[in-house]
Amino acid sequence: MRGHPAFGLALAAFGALTLTPDAMFLRLSEMSGPQMMGWRGIFMGASLLMIWALVSRRRRADLAAAGTGAGLAIVACQFFNSTLFALGIAGAPVAMVLFGVATTPIFAALFAWVLLGERTARATWITIAVVTTGIGIAVLGGSGAVATAGAVVFGAFAGLGVAAMLAMNFVVLRAHPQLPIPLLIGLGALCAGAAGVSVTGPAQMPDGNVWAIAVTGCIILPTSFMALSFASRYTAAANVSLLLLLETVLGPVWVWLALGEAMTPMMLLGGAIVVGAIALYLMHARRAVRRGIAKTTNLAAK
Repeated sequence: MRGHPAFGLALAAFGALTLTPDAMFLRLSEMSGPQMMGWRGIFMGASLLMIWALVSRRRRADLAAAGTGAGLAIVACQFFNSTLFALGIAGAPVAMVLFGVATTPIFAALFAWVLLGERTARATWITIAVVTTGIGIAVLGGSGAVATAGAVVFGAFAGLGVAAMLAMNFVVLRAHPQLPIPLLIGLGALCAGAAGVSVTGPAQMPDGNVWAIAVTGCIILPTSFMALSFASRYTAAANVSLLLLLETVLGPVWVWLALGEAMTPMMLLGGAIVVGAIALYLMHARRAVRRGIAKTTNLAAK
């Protein structure tokens, strides 16, 4: 099953869909950015490190890998990803942050080209353009917040930083498949959690609904990030980050179901464009896989 060309795409789709309720639970927590960062990092980091301790059969080698350049890069990517996202959501219009995050596939394709020499198919570039347009319509059409120019610029740069960190995470893991994913992402999450606690202060950490952060930190985030990170070993980083955009579109649907925050017509239009583009891309990829298998079979028969 893992050797099948569609395995990586299926694993990435599962991880992206698992991540979609994250925004709903963040809203339900009623926490500030640093406080949310603290709890999410602690829960996610502890969960992943527990998984690593239970399943790893080469702990010494894994710890040694964590000290390499590639290992430290994954830890840093997770730390800055968690930090920038929480601070961006807390201090800027959500639309600007999400629009920045939507550029993840572009960063992934560029990093894979520069670092791995991995060619990105024309169909992927076309889909990236369509998806980015759709998400732009969705998030900008649903934004009614009034913010200063500084906050808008900060939100855009925070979103772009998150996108760059996610893309670099996928590319590095694809280049170094031997890296211990649960250990490295868990360490990065714990570092972000420690930073969040130090900023918030231990006395203020129990404020809000901790149970909501526990659900996302212990279940949603570890499951989704593990699936997405492992998927990067079996398919191009641009494909993983492209499917990750499902969270940006479907996340507001969960918020609407739980909190009654209805989506605007522009958000619905943008979501339809994104889902339709990804569906067409996956069908195209599936046909390409079938053609490749058929070609290989024919050559073998000759």
